[in-house]
Amino acid sequence: MAPSSVVVNIEKPGGNNGIALVEINDPNSPLLQDKQKVAGPKQFTWVLFLKAQRALGCIPWLVTGLLAMFVSVKKRIAHSDATDEDYKYRGRLYKFLKAFLAISVVALVIEIIAYFQKWNLSMIRPWEVHGAVQWCYMAWLTLRVDYAAPFLVMLSKFCIVLFMIQSLDRLVLCLGWFWIKFKKLMPVVEGEAYDIEDASSFPMVLVQIPMCNEKEVYEQSIAAVCQLDWPKDRLLVQVLDDSDDEIAQALIRTEVLSWKEKGVNIVYRHRFIRTGYKAGNLKSAMACDYVKDFEFVAIFDADFQPNPDFLKQTIPHFKGKPEVGLVQARWSFVNKDENLLTRLQNINLCFHFAVEQQVNGVFLNFFGFNGTAGVWRIKALEDSGGWLDRTTVEDMDIAVRAHLQGWKFIYLDDVRVLCELPESYEAYRKQQHRWHSGPMQLFRLCLPAIITSNISIWKKANMIFLFFLLRKLILPFYSFTLFCIILPLTMFIPEAELPAWVICYVPIVLSILNILPAPKSFPFLMPYLLFENTMSVTKFNAMISGLFQLGSAYEWVVTKKTGRASESDLLALAERGAKSFNEEKIQRRLSESGLEMLGKLKEQGEKPVMKSKRNRIYRKELALAFLLLTASARSLLSAHGIHFYYLLFQGLSFLVVGLDLIGEQVS
Repeated sequence: MAPSSVVVNIEKPGGNNGIALVEINDPNSPLLQDKQKVAGPKQFTWVLFLKAQRALGCIPWLVTGLLAMFVSVKKRIAHSDATDEDYKYRGRLYKFLKAFLAISVVALVIEIIAYFQKWNLSMIRPWEVHGAVQWCYMAWLTLRVDYAAPFLVMLSKFCIVLFMIQSLDRLVLCLGWFWIKFKKLMPVVEGEAYDIEDASSFPMVLVQIPMCNEKEVYEQSIAAVCQLDWPKDRLLVQVLDDSDDEIAQALIRTEVLSWKEKGVNIVYRHRFIRTGYKAGNLKSAMACDYVKDFEFVAIFDADFQPNPDFLKQTIPHFKGKPEVGLVQARWSFVNKDENLLTRLQNINLCFHFAVEQQVNGVFLNFFGFNGTAGVWRIKALEDSGGWLDRTTVEDMDIAVRAHLQGWKFIYLDDVRVLCELPESYEAYRKQQHRWHSGPMQLFRLCLPAIITSNISIWKKANMIFLFFLLRKLILPFYSFTLFCIILPLTMFIPEAELPAWVICYVPIVLSILNILPAPKSFPFLMPYLLFENTMSVTKFNAMISGLFQLGSAYEWVVTKKTGRASESDLLALAERGAKSFNEEKIQRRLSESGLEMLGKLKEQGEKPVMKSKRNRIYRKELALAFLLLTASARSLLSAHGIHFYYLLFQGLSFLVVGLDLIGEQVS
């Protein structure tokens, strides 16, 4: 064998551009010994051993984590029970998913047999096929090519068109948000503010706090509202209590009395018959005779804590603008970093307020009222027909009717009110069901009024096609149909396979756009994308129930609160004086109302029976988890790259949610 030769280029020093070529025929030359020492086989082996040791060090951690998760899942399944509420939320969709899953499992088994047997029946004539399994497989191939694939291709193209339209809408909203930031298009107050020395220059403001069995948050909410910086004789606080729990009634009534003794104009109202839920509660309060003396009404749900200057930041925007009917503030969350569920909710709501509400407010003077942290001109409420209990989204209902009457809305992104996010998946799921079922009920009821209203054609088109159809109907429809039904089907019908940009690239771009208003949440980009698709089953089910007036469309469940205190609460309490505050607490505990409340507790027994709290199992999500994992196994046989990883991780996310492993965990 001829010795190997090496050619080395050496540039001559001294500015000479000549190049000398030196040829080395001896591999043992001293010029090459240092290079051989660096890349020696012994050193390379030690590097491999070091990397292997590090990899093996991760195995115990992974095994421990998997065992802990397995034990948790086993306990979760063992302690789960099929309650009436579970059956109420399942319905026909759950039966469809179970049937779809069973068919997918059978198809996967046949595909595995065909894969290992290396069948290629498309080139074989029917009389050459042997065995029942081969006959079934060949019949399926014929059915797939002639009937299933064309229908699925047509349906997928329709959903992709809807997907791209919704993506374009999301992009336009983001461009509008960037334009607002660039041009600094913020609402401004016209004229001078109110004269601080002349209290009569301030308008009369009514503040309402609707609540129902809010024992965890009633105290901090009432305290925050009672500390609003506004002339006392120009402010009245209404605590609208719909509680059916006598203990909660006594606690709230006692809190109201304590603030009344401090000189706050505050009244306590309780309804014995809770008709119409929140809408009925607000309607009943607005029927009071003294309401005619007030010009504005501010509304705060029981877990909202406005800053003392809230009214001074919002009410002046009505001054000199008689056409303005609503000023809406932004929500800020006390517990946004509590767990993964609250972090993902924060991403969604930051986009909703910073982008959707702000863009619609600046360019259209219309957006959906968020039901709280807003100030209404009472004349606008009366002109629009007042509060109605015909849907579960009374806030959106009154906003639509006010817009049809010509009233304009202002959104203030820089005015924020603290509130609380649902920390358990059960509470969040019920909240989302109501938020996506109610708009479809409202759309059915308001469509004739929108068409016959006197507003411009552009505003009618915006309300029908963008506000209702695109963002409330099309979004949950294509999200569930495209990513939870069509995509797993295409794994068994490869003729209708979805392109990679539909399942990966465009959703990632949209997720990045959604997360821009909350830049600190960028590490949660992928969990957010997967979780949004996971929630599509709940939103789709709610949309269908609201559109067709099914049984769960009119369910109203108060979102459970935990009553977490914020830093501003602690500072406010410190400023008021901890000593006097504690003394007032002791006096209230020894008051007659406190003794009465203690007697009611004793009447219920020394050990009242409390309903045990536990994490639940969600069977629709579990059915979809196994369906997507089955489809991922099928995609693995076809050597799909991005399809396999998407289906695998999306199936695992459905599994985590179905076992209630996201959000609050109860031991």
